[in-house]
Amino acid sequence: MMSMLWSLIFLLGGLLLLAIVPRYFGFASQRPADWKGKGPAFDPQRDLAGAIVCEGVIYGPFGRVTSRFVAEMQGDWQGNRGVLRESFRYDNGEVQLREWQLLIREDGRLEAKAADVPGIGRGCISGPTVQMLYDIRLPESAGGHVLSVVDWMYLAENGTIINRSQFRKFGIKVAELVATMRRVQA
Repeated sequence: MMSMLWSLIFLLGGLLLLAIVPRYFGFASQRPADWKGKGPAFDPQRDLAGAIVCEGVIYGPFGRVTSRFVAEMQGDWQGNRGVLRESFRYDNGEVQLREWQLLIREDGRLEAKAADVPGIGRGCISGPTVQMLYDIRLPESAGGHVLSVVDWMYLAENGTIINRSQFRKFGIKVAELVATMRRVQA
């Protein structure tokens, strides 16, 4: 009986560590304030405008690549309101379209809406980064699950954006995306 109690305590302790460690030591531990004043300032009206090509990979829960994609994007702005149209072509031949409605608020925060985003995505611009937090509904072909997303975009000195996103269900990481975004020169 005592060994079963110790096993249960050990299991609960392990689960607690799995929940706490990423929050304080991993990707999720980053905060926008960590990037204030570090590098070129991210300006969505400049950096997410015009034609953009995006190339990336999606990793499954165990770190193996599950999909690759190339996307063509088009960003258009009218004042503090923007539209980012995305057309993803995956390595299995699937095509996915998304249209983001973006708003830069007076306090500098971002709001984002899309058809597969229940509610409103909330973002914060800080130095060369943008952090976005939102839920996304997967297509029915992928189960239709709603996942929580932590999405970071990092602006490099040459204008390339490196995008890293983690997708979680019930707090457990189920996928990760890494991509580059480059404006297409006319």
